Amino acid sequence: MNDSTISCLPQMMDIWEKTLEWKPSPQQQELFQSLYKLIIQGNRQLNLTRITNPEDFWEKHLWDSLRGIKFLISQKIGEESVDNQAITIIDLGTGAGSPGIPAAMVVKNCTVNLVDSTKKKINFIDSILPQLQLNNVFATTCRAEEIGRENQHRETYDIALIRAVASVSACAEYTLPLLKQGGLAIIYRGNLTDEEITNTENAVQQLGGVIESIEQFNTPISNSDRHCLYLRKVGSTPAKFPRSVGVPAQRPL
Repeated sequence: MNDSTISCLPQMMDIWEKTLEWKPSPQQQELFQSLYKLIIQGNRQLNLTRITNPEDFWEKHLWDSLRGIKFLISQKIGEESVDNQAITIIDLGTGAGSPGIPAAMVVKNCTVNLVDSTKKKINFIDSILPQLQLNNVFATTCRAEEIGRENQHRETYDIALIRAVASVSACAEYTLPLLKQGGLAIIYRGNLTDEEITNTENAVQQLGGVIESIEQFNTPISNSDRHCLYLRKVGSTPAKFPRSVGVPAQRPL
């Protein structure tokens, strides 16, 4: 496949405006297209993503990433304007950079740490950040359980993002130790059961947090069921969390 054959992403300006009350600038549209091109190129050597069709990429890597942080894109945290407020974001299990890279492209005054345990993926991200001119982003090779115990990362972030591949309770254990008091964990999820919500409530309480809200919505093209869970850090996370590598997934709280 030549670079000239890489398709253009759909712009979907009406959907952006309808669903997020926001529209990307021409510069942001160019960034989205550059990210898509770089990931398609990288996919030739690395297994970065199975989502390569332009409409699927737009919906699942761009729209879905930004839908979870809609409140940030509209420049509000609660009633506080964040126009001049620096925001620190960590994206756990970032893979090819979602949702962290799209977030970095649109959220003002943020810095984003993209974390993944696969060194090849982090090397790829390191290689594309200069091409995207994203000076507010850096990448770290680490397991989620390990970075949550490191002093330079523990309780230092305003926002923690994670796409739920493990149980929601495990995702809570990965994210909440990294947050400052008052910080917010955002867990991206497909289907969500009442049992999972109950289990998560119990886990979050042990981790110094509360479930602030759960949003259910459908994706705009494929009409897939999606949820975002917003967990607010309201107290200290006990030092024993996160537990050792593999334990949160194998034995959820």
